[in-house]
Amino acid sequence: MATDIKVPDLGDFKDVEVIDVLVKPGDQVDVDTPLISIETEKATMDVPSTAAGVITSLALKKGDRVSKGTLIGQIEAKGGAASAVAAPAGAKKTSGAVEEPVSTPSISKEQSDRNAGAPAKAEAPSQPASGGGPAGGEVRVPDLGDFKDVEVIDVLVKPGDRIDVDTPLLTLETEKATMDVPSTAAGVVKSLALKKGDRVSKGTLIGVLEGGAAPAAKAAPEAPKAPPAEPAKAAAPAAAPAKKEPTPAPEAPAPAATKGLPQIDEAGFARAYASPSVRKFARELGADLSRMKGTGPKGRITPEDVKSFVKQALTSGAPAGGGAAAGGGALPKIPEVDFSKFGEIEVKPLSRIQRISGPHLQASWLNIPHVWQMDEADITELEETRKKLKGEAEKQGIKLTPLAFVLRACVLALRQFPNVNSSLESSGKNLILKKFINLGFAADTPGGLVVPVIKDADKKDIYEIARELADLSAKARDGKLKITEMQGATFTVSSLGGIGGVGFTPIINAPEVAILGVAKSSFKPVYQDGQFVPRLMLPFTLAYDHRVIDGAAGVRFTTFLAEKLADVRGLIEAVP
Repeated sequence: MATDIKVPDLGDFKDVEVIDVLVKPGDQVDVDTPLISIETEKATMDVPSTAAGVITSLALKKGDRVSKGTLIGQIEAKGGAASAVAAPAGAKKTSGAVEEPVSTPSISKEQSDRNAGAPAKAEAPSQPASGGGPAGGEVRVPDLGDFKDVEVIDVLVKPGDRIDVDTPLLTLETEKATMDVPSTAAGVVKSLALKKGDRVSKGTLIGVLEGGAAPAAKAAPEAPKAPPAEPAKAAAPAAAPAKKEPTPAPEAPAPAATKGLPQIDEAGFARAYASPSVRKFARELGADLSRMKGTGPKGRITPEDVKSFVKQALTSGAPAGGGAAAGGGALPKIPEVDFSKFGEIEVKPLSRIQRISGPHLQASWLNIPHVWQMDEADITELEETRKKLKGEAEKQGIKLTPLAFVLRACVLALRQFPNVNSSLESSGKNLILKKFINLGFAADTPGGLVVPVIKDADKKDIYEIARELADLSAKARDGKLKITEMQGATFTVSSLGGIGGVGFTPIINAPEVAILGVAKSSFKPVYQDGQFVPRLMLPFTLAYDHRVIDGAAGVRFTTFLAEKLADVRGLIEAVP
């Protein structure tokens, strides 16, 4: 019986584009086999299968747009493996289905490996659970992104619990947020292999599920049917030459390729435009994605690009891409110094957030020509008004902070100067103007700075912004931010006014083109009407990408922002 395979809940995305279909009807797939690649916000991701068996039909093609629950296709989860095994026995009707999967140039290496091993796993699809996944089998960490060795901060189930497909099993802390790992099968939890504090990667065993006595009993009589697998195994070598021809370079010479390839630039690798399956393929070969030019849509790196890169490195005998070894522009390393020779030292590891954000900041610093425009705003009236409104706001559970007013002023400035709310396309030829305003703000946590995002800030008044600012800040301090709550920012504000300082120069959070750094306000003598009067002045700095914003546009933005901060009435007006 065919089972529907749908797009699961992999985050807060809607109507995203399918950039690649990785399988076709007749292909044998396992749980977690990538089916399609989609492009969402700043990256691409593979959507894995939630069941094992044979693909009977596909409902999507390249260029379609999908959301959670969109039908991908159907899979013959119960008898798919059996029919694939029996096909070589000579049924005329199925002979075409056996030949069809042989030619799969568009399938990733992961998929090819899985297909090659499918006959050995012929029994797995014969045990489906009610939820569409295999019953009585192992449940492992699926591919939810390019992460490794992340910490389990909570185990959400225990032995004896009955679960369905997509029931959360674990909570992981990955990058700057927490995320739940859903089950890919339904059944009863028989045992768990993980506990709080363990570290996992894709494929790590979570536990074992039981689907019930009935499925197990049905599986036993089917065991004698296994012998037909021998013809399938015999047929595999015959089909192998057709598959081997396009892929000798990546598979066989992988160790040699690694020797001839330059060292991977981790920051550049993370920044490269490629799907998770292509990233894994490149990792296996030791190929640096940052040195490749993608030939896919919008410059996306494809498996063929990786193969060509490796082939070039092997045939030329020199590192491809023009790195330091080839006389290119790689940065020289900072010399290591043994400081223990000069006195007592203590080695303290960086926090997880520092380890993750460091390469991203370095990449932004190296790739974006920064310019900083300093200015200050007279917020005397703003502060007086804020104090008057503060008490009434607290009765409604709203903490009306100065930062809320700064964010509201930024919304008005970004409307006036849409280029500051844009991103530069990877080709460097086009500007992506966003018709929405999502404001990121730096939040101080025990583990370091994180950047929650207030979505659709242009549709919210000062009170709504203040409420969401407080809620997201609390989540950040407690380590409860979701990944989706830190994605999609179009402009970032970093405020250190509550700590101190007279000014600082922030680093742009790529792919944004600007960031605002706000320092501590202080009273200064300002010359007005023939005399000096004390005014509360707020210093701030706009860092901007000089490829997108020139000096005149930068100073116009800061001047406009200062004017809006001085006019508090415009900040507290209702949003239409």
